[in-house]
Amino acid sequence: MNLDAASEYILHRLRGELNASLTYHCVEHTLDVLEATRRLADSENIGEHSRAILETAALYHDAGMIMQYRDHETASALLAREMLPGFGYTPAEVEAVTGLIMVTKLPQRPYNHLEQILCDADLDYLGREDFYVHSFSLQLEWRMNNVTTTTLAEWLGIQVSFLSEHRYFTHSAIAQRNETKLRHLGEIHDLWQKIRTNAGQPS
Repeated sequence: MNLDAASEYILHRLRGELNASLTYHCVEHTLDVLEATRRLADSENIGEHSRAILETAALYHDAGMIMQYRDHETASALLAREMLPGFGYTPAEVEAVTGLIMVTKLPQRPYNHLEQILCDADLDYLGREDFYVHSFSLQLEWRMNNVTTTTLAEWLGIQVSFLSEHRYFTHSAIAQRNETKLRHLGEIHDLWQKIRTNAGQPS
């Protein structure tokens, strides 16, 4: 398994082939998830081989955005399945990576420890101080890719629902991110209610 070569290959493609309209699912997001994956793998005492599998999945989890926006996880898994054997990944390692990629599809339903780590890494920003930057980058991306166009009040409502339903799975993510995530939820909920009240909508 040559993680360095697999990483160099996919980052080169992401930098060259991702559409500029992907203001959230850009190469910086992939690198952000990779960094969060490494941090959580350290905190959760993950062994070297499993860590390499996790890092590969983090690098490839949104690579399908090169080909398609909707159901990009399936395209990401297909790309990993096609390319990773050329970097020395065994069939079992490829299956492990693609399984991890698919579990990032929302709503998240991880069934084992590695899946929990990647899911938490993918949404690490929910409990960070740069949450609002990522949140509004996603709103812009949805508009630019004809997913949906939302007003501020509508977007805040979507975020209230998402943060209310989201949960971190690993002990490390809960300890490191949950408190700040809940603060964001309270802030967004309060602003959403004020906008709705000023607009004469029921709270």
